[in-house]
Amino acid sequence: MAKKRANGEGSIRKRKDGRWEGRYTAGHDPETGKAIYKNVLGRSQAEVKEKLKQAIGEIQALDITKAGKYTVGEWMEVWFQDYAKIKVRPSSHQTYQGYIHNHIRPNIGEIPLEKLTSLDLQKFYKKLLTTGRVDRLEAKGQPKGLSAKTVRNIHQILSSALKLAQEQRLILTNPAEGCALPRVEHQEMKTLTTVQLASFFQEARESGVFELYYLELATGLRRGELLGLKWEDVDLERGDLRVRRQVSRINGEVVEAPLKTKNAYRTLPLAEDTVSVLKEQRKKVGNSPWVFPSPNGGPISPDSVLHMLHRVLKRAGLPKVRFHDLRHTFATLALQNGVDVKTVSGMLGHFSAGFTLDTYAHITSAAQRQAVQTMGNVLAGRIQG
Repeated sequence: MAKKRANGEGSIRKRKDGRWEGRYTAGHDPETGKAIYKNVLGRSQAEVKEKLKQAIGEIQALDITKAGKYTVGEWMEVWFQDYAKIKVRPSSHQTYQGYIHNHIRPNIGEIPLEKLTSLDLQKFYKKLLTTGRVDRLEAKGQPKGLSAKTVRNIHQILSSALKLAQEQRLILTNPAEGCALPRVEHQEMKTLTTVQLASFFQEARESGVFELYYLELATGLRRGELLGLKWEDVDLERGDLRVRRQVSRINGEVVEAPLKTKNAYRTLPLAEDTVSVLKEQRKKVGNSPWVFPSPNGGPISPDSVLHMLHRVLKRAGLPKVRFHDLRHTFATLALQNGVDVKTVSGMLGHFSAGFTLDTYAHITSAAQRQAVQTMGNVLAGRIQG
């Protein structure tokens, strides 16, 4: 019986055409048990010897029986179902599937996994930045390209999937490593001043949306958290509300979703004025389970409240700000008026007070300067002449 050649064994011979050939065993077919042979060619014995050494080293790092089994698109599905779906939060599943089905599969999904290169990824990212946005009604009027942040998110899940492929010996290296990624432009924080708030609230009242924006500025909730409030979360007698869910748009539909972090689940106290505003809102909505229902009785679309905000600001003659800037306004006013950072951090649902400090460093620095000046005045008054 012939001896079964082990994986990686090779031999060198000179061919009739004058070239040298190195032949080696790359593996064995798992079904038939037959050897899988591969070869390398060169002009000299020394060249083939070096190529053979490199090739054998590579096949020892690969599972040759599986290395050519997947396309990029097929591997992304395996990675999502068997790895990401278990590891990441359920609230992220839809986002990951959207990235895979809307962007990765249509653009690079047919490329064999082992042939994917860093250049393929760079071209893919460039295309996403210029024409990557999926045509949807809510995206009408927006730029055709995806944001730098979204492209970086897509790169992150690709990198994770390719890292797993490398660990499973399907590819030698991770082509996502070392890719040049677009820089995320830091969006300047804008806030409304107390003077501007008077004009804003007046216009919001006339537009019939006073209660929604008042509660936002009184609590600093994230947009999805605000829209996800139900009356079962609000205790008007005790004066508090519980943040238990968010509303988001997934695959074109406005749906309930769990919060993204454990810190986001929190209970917030309400001031008497805020309780009064919510009592008025309760009268307006009748039997709806949602604190801020849409005309059809379901939750309001996150896009709708943003467009509504911009209309109110424009009518009030105020500068255009993001919805998230209302959250910044809440935090800024709280810190400026003496609320400690740890309390503000808890109300915002941040994962740490350190993050809050970094985000609002300009506010806390000003407060520190004021504190130093106050202490200076106190101590100077105690110096005996």
